[in-house]
Amino acid sequence: MTELAAVKAALRTQAVETPSWAYGNSGTRFKVFAQAGVPRDPFEKLDDAGKVHEFTGVAPTVALHIPWDRVDDYAALAAHAADRGVRIGAVNSNTFQDDDYRLGSICHPDAAVRRKAVDHLLECVGIMDATGSRDLKLWFADGTNYPGQDDIRSRQDRLAEGLAEVYERLGEGQRMLLEYKLFEPAFYTTDVPDWGTAYAHCLKLGEKAKVVVDTGHHAPGTNIEFIVASLLREGKLGGFDFNSRFYADDDLMVGAADPFQLFRIMYEVVRGGGFSSDVAFMLDQCHNIEGKIPAIIRSVMNVQEATAKALLVDAEALAAAQADGDVLEANAVLMDAYNTDVRPLLREVRGEMGLDPEPMKAYRACGWGEKVVAERVGGQQAGWGA
Repeated sequence: MTELAAVKAALRTQAVETPSWAYGNSGTRFKVFAQAGVPRDPFEKLDDAGKVHEFTGVAPTVALHIPWDRVDDYAALAAHAADRGVRIGAVNSNTFQDDDYRLGSICHPDAAVRRKAVDHLLECVGIMDATGSRDLKLWFADGTNYPGQDDIRSRQDRLAEGLAEVYERLGEGQRMLLEYKLFEPAFYTTDVPDWGTAYAHCLKLGEKAKVVVDTGHHAPGTNIEFIVASLLREGKLGGFDFNSRFYADDDLMVGAADPFQLFRIMYEVVRGGGFSSDVAFMLDQCHNIEGKIPAIIRSVMNVQEATAKALLVDAEALAAAQADGDVLEANAVLMDAYNTDVRPLLREVRGEMGLDPEPMKAYRACGWGEKVVAERVGGQQAGWGA
């Protein structure tokens, strides 16, 4: 197989998971902007996700968020997904919207609140069983706002205890993915503030526990690709939440703020074997002012472009320049790949997959957007908290 054929073969196997909540209404802290045609329930979210996969060919799974996507029959939801050509992906827990969680969830000083939070996480594992989901994705808003508010070490003990109980409930082939976040909504201490804390807990838990890297959850200037390389080296990178931010956790479309950073991240993924392993490439974005489905299609395409460029890096030339200490040549090898216009290559790949080479144009021409605006009238649109 030629080098170009190998790149194209790898691109055909790529899978980007889309988030159910990105199909619903979202906004800023000040306003949620409603859009016509937005799904009113999880089944309609899957209808839209099926369209994204239909036109991109690389978005076969959809992440759920509980309780936003709670239904009476999860087997029926999974069957509906299959009818739309997709599957249920990660199940995301929510321990940040109940009043009981004002001082935290599984790190809360009150044992009763901790019990409630853990029971919710166990409910999510049950939903994984019913839908065939592999991954339980955990993000905690837990933390403190003031020095002395709570005991930092005790909160870590509570976190470890809660995670251990849920970990023991995981079935064969299931995983726990622990996400970290620098700050917000806790502004003095966050209980899982960085990749080191997440890694330490996952290491203690065992093989089924891995770290999620949300590309927006870092201080400006953080070298995210170093984190990715380190976690891959240790076999502890479980997946990504792809998004962009200019200042702090904006949840903008992936690659919108710094496409070069996305390329550097994807190069380390390719270099570390993560592209062909079980690393989950998930989107976690809020489309506040742009159309939902077109934004998700564009995001998937952005990931594809960064991946294609990363696959085109001349590994032998790079290794040789690095061994010779040729700083400029090593950098040039990377930059040559990054500066390659991979859009013609991706159009070829899509054509070989039986897809329209231009997903955005094809979607806009299919009439789905106009159809859902006409049909989804009445009821309660999905959004934050629904």
